[in-house]
Amino acid sequence: MISLIAQLPLARGRVIANAPIGRQTWFGVGGPAEVLFRPADIADLAGFLAALPPAVPVSVIGIGSNLLVRDGGIPGVVIRLGRGFAAVAIDGEDVRAGGAALDRIVAFAAADAGLGGLEFLSGIPGSVGGSLRMNAGAYGREMKHVLVSAIALDRSGKTHAIDSNALGLSYRRSELDPSWVIVEARLHGSPGDCAGIAARLNEIRAAREATQPVRARTGGSTFKNPPGDSAWRLVDAAGCRGLVRGGAIVSQQHANFLINTGTATAADLEDLGEEVRHRVYEHSGIMLEWEIERIGLAGQIKSPSAPFRGKREGLAPAAWEGKVVASQDEALSFSHLTPPLSAPKGQEGDILALRSVNALALSRGCDNGE
Repeated sequence: MISLIAQLPLARGRVIANAPIGRQTWFGVGGPAEVLFRPADIADLAGFLAALPPAVPVSVIGIGSNLLVRDGGIPGVVIRLGRGFAAVAIDGEDVRAGGAALDRIVAFAAADAGLGGLEFLSGIPGSVGGSLRMNAGAYGREMKHVLVSAIALDRSGKTHAIDSNALGLSYRRSELDPSWVIVEARLHGSPGDCAGIAARLNEIRAAREATQPVRARTGGSTFKNPPGDSAWRLVDAAGCRGLVRGGAIVSQQHANFLINTGTATAADLEDLGEEVRHRVYEHSGIMLEWEIERIGLAGQIKSPSAPFRGKREGLAPAAWEGKVVASQDEALSFSHLTPPLSAPKGQEGDILALRSVNALALSRGCDNGE
């Protein structure tokens, strides 16, 4: 049988067989991607999709902050955007952000330009593409409140400019085809007082640190809030706070967070979540809906080894709890955690640059003389 990677088109980006994508998520669990594609830029992505055999399954992921990859891994091609899609630019009162740009970096860039209304993004641990796809929100605002338009590539590599109204954004969902890749979004801000914007950013940061297990291996909010209620309250009322399954536990600090204590499998986390849903239903009659996206196969699969048809690169181990990070992408992915103590040789500057961006946004203020 011909391996999948041997059937794929040539690309300028990285094409990696049997990539340990599960370890790159914030939970740090799950199996490999049969093939992982990290496109160099939009043209590279469009060409790859256009030449990709239609029968090959395609999954699109962001930075893995609200993602649970099952232990059997993900068949087909997994597309994950990197630094070539992470640019952030100010255009009047709008912010143009690449699909891989971190939400918090967008919020800081807007603040530095004196634009308010986007501060809530600093409380969303994700990237722009993923946040748009699920209409992520925090602290009273959602992506639909600030989105002007988006640019996406379909499964055939064709580019589409999409108005915000055409995305059908509602609570934690959109009507965007799951095979489409969001490569850019235009968000609208409002000119505001620099001190007030900075204060709001600090409030959101303090609120997250006080109420959420931000330094744990977690995927964020596990379940969607049902109409008129809060998922965490229902989980707590059902007696699930601190519930354990294998190496997984329901957070003692916030009952709507599942945590990998260090030895969990993806099955532990998913089984624990299902147990919580069952207990909540038994207690309140409400069936909670997963907010964390679960993808892949149960059990273990093996991806055949084959020559790489792109740059021959492997993935470095994921970073957790402020330990060594592998690249700028991973540094950005885990920037809500304790800053890394060290970095691999040759990449110290990437991490220092990230710290500088964070400090600049909060200390420099606006460039309008205020």
